Amino acid sequence: MGEMLNYPFFRLALLAVIIISVAAAVIGTYIITRRLVAICGGITHACFGGLGLGYFLGVSPVALAAVFAVASSLGVDWMSRRFRVREDSAIAVVWALGMAVGVLFVFLTPGYVPELNSFLFGNILTVTPADICVFGAFTAALLLFMALYFKEIVAVAFDRDFARVSGLPVTLISTVMTVMVALCIVLTIRLVGVMLLMSMLSLPMMTAESFVHRFGPLMRVSVVISIVCCVAGLFVSAVIDVPASAIIVLLMAGVFIVARVLRAVFRRRLPAKA
Repeated sequence: MGEMLNYPFFRLALLAVIIISVAAAVIGTYIITRRLVAICGGITHACFGGLGLGYFLGVSPVALAAVFAVASSLGVDWMSRRFRVREDSAIAVVWALGMAVGVLFVFLTPGYVPELNSFLFGNILTVTPADICVFGAFTAALLLFMALYFKEIVAVAFDRDFARVSGLPVTLISTVMTVMVALCIVLTIRLVGVMLLMSMLSLPMMTAESFVHRFGPLMRVSVVISIVCCVAGLFVSAVIDVPASAIIVLLMAGVFIVARVLRAVFRRRLPAKA
C-alpha cells in the first residue's frame, strides 16, 4: 500500500477524502440531530437539475449544482416557516423538481455527457489541487462557524422553539447551517456521487450514537469514524480495483452494524452483572 502514496493523484485523493470526511461528519451530526436526513436526498437530487443545466449551457456543472443546492435547501426552510408546509413535503417537491429539470437538460444536451457518471457514482481519483483548496476552505469555514456559535447551534438543532424564546439568533443559525449542508452535499458529490451521498452523511453519526449521546462527543466520534472508514475504503478500493465510493459506504454500514450488535450485547449483559 505504501507504493500507492508515490502517485500524486492518490495523495490528492487521500487528502481530499480526509478533509471532506471531516466536513461530512460535522454536517451529518447536525442533520441527524435535527432529524433532517431526508433533506440530504432532496438536495442531492435537486443538484442534478444544476448539473443538467450546466451541461446544457456549457458552464460549470458544479457551480450550477451549488446554486440549485443552496436555493433548494433555503426553499425548503422558507416553505416550512412561511407557509407551515411540512419539511418532508417540501423536500419531496424539490427532489422531484430537481430530477425532472436534470433529466430534461441532460437529454437536450447535444452529444454524450461523459462526466455524468462521476457525479452519479463518484470518482475520488479525479480530484485536483483546486478541489483540495475548495474542500479545505469550506471545511475551515464550517469548523470556524461551529466554534463561534457552538452553543447556539446545539440549541437550534435540538429545540428551535426553545432557542427562539431564549433570544438566540435562530433564523441566522438555521440559514447558515442550511447553506453549509447544501454546499457540503455539492462538494461531496465528487467523492461518493449522488447515489451514495446520504449514507456518508448519516452512517458515521448513527454509529457514534451507539456509544455517546451529547452533541459534542457525537460530532467528534463521527469525525473519527468517517476518517477511518474513508481512508480505509480508499486503500481497499485501490487494492481490489473497485470504486472507492462503494467500499467506503460498505465499511460504514459494516461498522454501524457491528456497533449496534455490540450495544445490544452490552445492554443484555449489564443487568446480569447487577
